[in-house]
Amino acid sequence: MASTGRHRDKGGKIEKKHGNTRIASLRKEYGASFAKGRRKDMMLKTLLKETGSASLHEYLRHHHK
Repeated sequence: MASTGRHRDKGGKIEKKHGNTRIASLRKEYGASFAKGRRKDMMLKTLLKETGSASLHEYLRHHHK
């Protein structure tokens, strides 16, 4: 299955997160430990590039516990 950058939230709703979403916003959804050690004003696209992840879904699978 190809990654489309979408994910299901806890309610089952599918959303697509944009690359300009800030880490602070993602921490509200995924917890304070999301992207630990990174600045809250960092953009998702920068996080994905630094970690070699193609999408938020891939980042969550491989880097977020």
